[in-house]
Amino acid sequence: MESVSLFLCFPALLFITAALYLYNQLYTNLPPSPFPALPIIGHLWLLKKPLHKALSRLSTKYGSVFYLIYGSRRVLVVSSASAAEECFTKNDVVFANRPNILFGKYLGNNFTSIVWVGYGEYWRNLRKLCAQEILSPHRLQKLAVIRVEEVRSMVRRFYGLSRGGVEVVEMRPVFFELLFNVLTRMIAGKRYYGEESGKTEEAKRFQEIMKETARLASVADMGDFVTVLKWFWFRDLEKQFVELSKRRDVFMQNLIDECRDSGSQGENRTLIQILLDLNEANPDYYKDDVIKSLMQTLLQAGVSTSVDSLEWAMSLLVNNPEVLHKAQNEIDSVVGKDGLITEAHLAELPYLRYIMNETLRMYPVARFLIPHESSEECTVGGFRVPRGTMLLVDVKAVQNDPKIWGDPEVFRPERFQEANVGFGFMPFGSGRRKCPGEGLATRVVVLALGAMIQCFNWDRIGEEMVDMTEGQGLFGPKAVSLKAKCGARPNMVSLLSEL
Repeated sequence: MESVSLFLCFPALLFITAALYLYNQLYTNLPPSPFPALPIIGHLWLLKKPLHKALSRLSTKYGSVFYLIYGSRRVLVVSSASAAEECFTKNDVVFANRPNILFGKYLGNNFTSIVWVGYGEYWRNLRKLCAQEILSPHRLQKLAVIRVEEVRSMVRRFYGLSRGGVEVVEMRPVFFELLFNVLTRMIAGKRYYGEESGKTEEAKRFQEIMKETARLASVADMGDFVTVLKWFWFRDLEKQFVELSKRRDVFMQNLIDECRDSGSQGENRTLIQILLDLNEANPDYYKDDVIKSLMQTLLQAGVSTSVDSLEWAMSLLVNNPEVLHKAQNEIDSVVGKDGLITEAHLAELPYLRYIMNETLRMYPVARFLIPHESSEECTVGGFRVPRGTMLLVDVKAVQNDPKIWGDPEVFRPERFQEANVGFGFMPFGSGRRKCPGEGLATRVVVLALGAMIQCFNWDRIGEEMVDMTEGQGLFGPKAVSLKAKCGARPNMVSLLSEL
């Protein structure tokens, strides 16, 4: 009897679901949406891994603006430049909030970090602090010597390997050491890698923290959207977040305590020391939790994304030697043979910047921008978007749209010479919540890329092209770490020997 009742209930449930779907599509002017949205899980049954490919298939069917139900949460997916522009211009304030998800709670200091805090006075104060004290052009210029020294150290490392008979080098570990040293020296005045540092174990601990952060970011979806799961499988996931949060907190607190004990360094103050000085003037606002949050964000985001970008750029250059040679000629004509490239040269090296832009276009550091959430009802693409809807912008799709970029799968830096693409290129996001670290990332990554191009010839191992398969997860690393042949350019040997 019970089985008969269940059999009769199923058609009724299906009819109700279909009726609600038709009502929403015909009378509420919501964006196009797949059918059906199942009870409890909604459209989550459609989202097979990898997520970006599943959403790309849905976009092909339903258009560049479509609507999904993730369990109990409404989601707007945008994959065109025109729709993104509408979100970040007309609706910029509406979409300036962040959704309440597990990642933001435990790794965003309970939604108080500059990335995850809600839009309002507190966020504006943090943004102002970054713009005026931490990441201002003046502050970055004063810390330029750190970037120059660490890039020189990287060049010495590659030269030592090539001269010592190591023809093939794995590049990602070297990039990690470069970026980690740059950021930790800026933040706390500590150098973790190099002959004299003796701190590689600490660096390895933070590297494990970064790997765990990326892993948890890619598995936290279901529990955030299907609330009932938090009481079962996702209770263990939450414990992992708590443990990771504690490890991050201990690492950053140690840096703060060391800087506090060492005192201010005058003109050579680190970023933590600058914030500690502000703490003395306003102890109720610039607490250790605020300082830790800002420095965690800068270190986590600044290292991993820049390492990925450098690895993708060098992979593309090794696969396209004609572009590498053209960049070498440009640098030789501007810098000459008697000195190493500096940040002062970058303004005179447009092709080098085009290479980096083209890399970020083809392989953005994250396939989707950090999620936004609507604070009130609005319209996008002529469709109604309810309050509390999470916004996912598929930046990978936007930046590889053939309607904007001819032959988007082709690596062609020259396209940026006359490109006027607006919202077709936004690797650092857009609007009020645009990444405040763009200036720093651009300086260090382009400088490092320029030094590798200037000083060395890079070749593939064998005849096969470098594997350009993308890794899994929300971020955009290569699936296979780049290995390439490295040899000092004959015209640079004299200079390299003196470094």
